[in-house]
Amino acid sequence: MNRILIYLYALLAVCFGLQSSACSTESKPVEETEGDESTAKPKYLWFDAEANFERFSNQDSIAYYVKKAKDVGFTDIVVDVKPIYGKALYKSTFIPELTTVGDYSRTIEWDYLQYFIDQAKKNGLRVTVSTTFFPAGHPGNQSGLVYEDPKWDGKTGIEYTSNNELMDIRNDKSKVAAFMNPLDPEVRKFVMDMVREIVTKYDVQGYILDYCRFSGIETEFSETTRRAFEEYIGEKVPNFPKDIFYYQNGQKVDGRFAKKWYEFRAMVIHDYVKEIKETAKGIKPDIKIEYWAASWYNALYANGQNWASKKYDTHAEHTWATENYKNAGFAEHLDAFQIGTYLNTIYGKNDPESIEYGLIRGKRLLKGDTKLYGSIYALNHKDNIEQAIDLCLKESEGLMVFDIVQVIGFNQWDAIKRGIENSGF
Repeated sequence: MNRILIYLYALLAVCFGLQSSACSTESKPVEETEGDESTAKPKYLWFDAEANFERFSNQDSIAYYVKKAKDVGFTDIVVDVKPIYGKALYKSTFIPELTTVGDYSRTIEWDYLQYFIDQAKKNGLRVTVSTTFFPAGHPGNQSGLVYEDPKWDGKTGIEYTSNNELMDIRNDKSKVAAFMNPLDPEVRKFVMDMVREIVTKYDVQGYILDYCRFSGIETEFSETTRRAFEEYIGEKVPNFPKDIFYYQNGQKVDGRFAKKWYEFRAMVIHDYVKEIKETAKGIKPDIKIEYWAASWYNALYANGQNWASKKYDTHAEHTWATENYKNAGFAEHLDAFQIGTYLNTIYGKNDPESIEYGLIRGKRLLKGDTKLYGSIYALNHKDNIEQAIDLCLKESEGLMVFDIVQVIGFNQWDAIKRGIENSGF
């Protein structure tokens, strides 16, 4: 749910001027096939860390639901092991363990991620790990890494608020997550060390980059970021942040450096994606690097997310983009892009609020630089998830269903199985 809320916030911000049993013999993992449209496509079920924290504190529950995923036709599971609190659900040497979410606390001696991997192997499923990259605390209850460890003081996002003032994101209780500053060298080291640790220690087939972006249009306005921006453009910004943009009568007004600022932020995220790919594949060359982002591309410059191909000319279609903005496109650095078509309407080639439209636009912007997997939000499809799955598998190269907590809650297992079988993929 947190991901949905923060992306909806980003969209609104832009609109207003400014997301127990197994066979006795192990089956071989499913191999993804290339080219032949009659063969199986990858089908992911996401196991969110926060929403399922209590349920998956029990090994029997993990074993049961991993097998359930296999039985209905999924080929892959996504295991979320670092949610917005900045703490880990795997055995890390430097990230504290997440032991409390909400009112529920636990202590487990076994390795959460390794147990998922073991159960997946028993059922012939592939495992893709997911981590948030820059969130590291919950502003609502002031919990998480950046609230508990003074090491991160001064390294969290600085917001430029609608009253033309600056504030630490840790103090903004309206935010879903307290983001660390991607421009801070210690943050970069933290992120890359996390990638190295997971890829080295665990036999995972893929890594999904989640929340690998800026919090929103109002961040990041620290002095660290100012200096980096000035170096990027090769000149000083005398009236920072007003030369970027400012607020007048509650509305955002772009300053003279606004477009270069949007380009700069997108390049920051591009460079992260590239370095994460190179880091992970340097350890495990066959690991798949994937990225999830919302399908509403036109709003995501607020987060510095240019998931498109460099061959797509953003400037030609969007007034906020510089001619160079296209060079921040990071599709070429991905093995697959999971497009977040988290929309209620399924069909409608000319309806911007439909899954079908989102998939068509995704193909157009990616220009074949990476695979496109349609992803759906199960909560939006209590009664028609079968059709949503069928469309994603027929009109993209794979499927992701978010999240198992809704699939369980709405008992969508049979409908999912029918959708997969009917698609022929």
